[in-house]
Amino acid sequence: MATSEQKLGQSQVVNLTEEHYEQESLWRNALRRLLRNRMALIGLIIIAFFAILAIFAEQLAPHSYRTQTLAQANAAPPWVISLFPTMVSVEDGGYVKVVPASEYLFGTDKLGRDILSRIIYGTRVSLMVALVGPFVAILVGLILGVTAGFVGGKVDNAIMRFTDIMYAFPTLLLIILLMSFFRSSMGKIPEGTIAYSISQVDQASGGMLFIFIGIGLTSWMQMARLARGQVLSVREMEYITAAESIGSPNLPIMWRHVLPNILGPIVVAETLTIPRYISYEAFLSFIGLGVNAPTPSWGAMISEGSASITTYPHQALFPAIALFLIMFAFNFLGDGLRDALDPRMRGID
Repeated sequence: MATSEQKLGQSQVVNLTEEHYEQESLWRNALRRLLRNRMALIGLIIIAFFAILAIFAEQLAPHSYRTQTLAQANAAPPWVISLFPTMVSVEDGGYVKVVPASEYLFGTDKLGRDILSRIIYGTRVSLMVALVGPFVAILVGLILGVTAGFVGGKVDNAIMRFTDIMYAFPTLLLIILLMSFFRSSMGKIPEGTIAYSISQVDQASGGMLFIFIGIGLTSWMQMARLARGQVLSVREMEYITAAESIGSPNLPIMWRHVLPNILGPIVVAETLTIPRYISYEAFLSFIGLGVNAPTPSWGAMISEGSASITTYPHQALFPAIALFLIMFAFNFLGDGLRDALDPRMRGID
């Protein structure tokens, strides 16, 4: 039988353990479990790697992304030539001749531009889309969804009917129509107008402004629906009723009590949606509605490389691998966040 001292020691250990998990905040507990998720950690490392490439592109890129060296067009290093049987060095003869160039790690495109440097600079476009999409979704969708769910009544009905109307359009088709309208109309405007200034900003950003506008106008609808559903689930909770009973205004209740308790599912959902934003930009660039040349985009590089994929497969393969890695990294991170922020997992390692 256990002695009284042993029972007292066991009870103290249990009490300390319970106190530890009671005092530990949800976000701190979620971060601890997120860092223990290997796949999520791998995704976070990949995202951090691409972020470093985007920030320090000028220092890390071995060549200029826009410099054309026609004498080195369709060149490839020896390791790439040996990787694809259809590629034969010009020195060895053959039907498909490739210029060997060891100074280009991933080879060059049809204009002699360094593929590695263009991939590094293309990281900026994909990550900017990955930031702008969630920012607009949270800024617009979260405000509309929380307002609709908490206020209810005619306000809820008006907001959600407008959201349903926007949902009636296929998202990708709507973005394509918006991009086509922006690009075609902005070329005919007179100087000195606001529209002309917007067009100049788009050209200065390499064509990224209208991509952000197209994605931003369609990224908030899912967030609005999700936020409204989360608010409806917590609006009748005891702590909300208690806050209302002591006369707290609606805005402080939404800011201090409702919003912190719905952020978990919202963060997870938006993280898992980021690959879709990146794929939208890649597709727009693939069909010619993306960034303006010579600004590099992985979608545009895949489109250019696909024209000669049987002869020079490396021109489309390497940017496609970069696109694959960044999209799966956000998927891994989103899955890890979903597990880490699950309240049923709190206190479980």
